[in-house]
Amino acid sequence: MTNQIAIGLGLFIVSALIFDLMLVGDEHVLFLGKKLFEFLQWLAFWR
Repeated sequence: MTNQIAIGLGLFIVSALIFDLMLVGDEHVLFLGKKLFEFLQWLAFWR
């Protein structure tokens, strides 16, 4: 992955998150963050 692709992907993710926060709110973002953290711990266990 080149730097240009990584920057574009990062900007897309951040802008989608900001748009979602403005549209819906922040309750589900906290839920998804917790689930992502649990998934990363599970993934690290199988590493």
